[in-house]
Amino acid sequence: MQKMREMIDANTLVGEPITTADGITLIPVSKVSFGFVGGGSDFSQKQSTKNGFGGGTGAGVNITPVAFMIVNGTDVKLVYVTPPIMSTVDRIIETVPDVIDKVTDFISKDKDKED
Repeated sequence: MQKMREMIDANTLVGEPITTADGITLIPVSKVSFGFVGGGSDFSQKQSTKNGFGGGTGAGVNITPVAFMIVNGTDVKLVYVTPPIMSTVDRIIETVPDVIDKVTDFISKDKDKED
């Protein structure tokens, strides 16, 4: 357990930031899943083992890259490594910030034309 705890920390889920030459910061995001299993059996004295007990344990960890956060000044975007399964509502919610930006730009350009 202690070794697994050492392997999996906050930096495993949200990785170390990577800054490019042009000032863009990439932050990897991963999904971590792990499992444990254990079992045992008590043998009768007729078996060949001296103490009559057999057992075992196991553990596994799976780390899967999910996305990258891209930070460019005040702009932050989440780019998925593989597209997530989304419902229609999720897709609408995801596009709202882009729509607001486009409407705001359109209004700004329209006001600049009036001046």
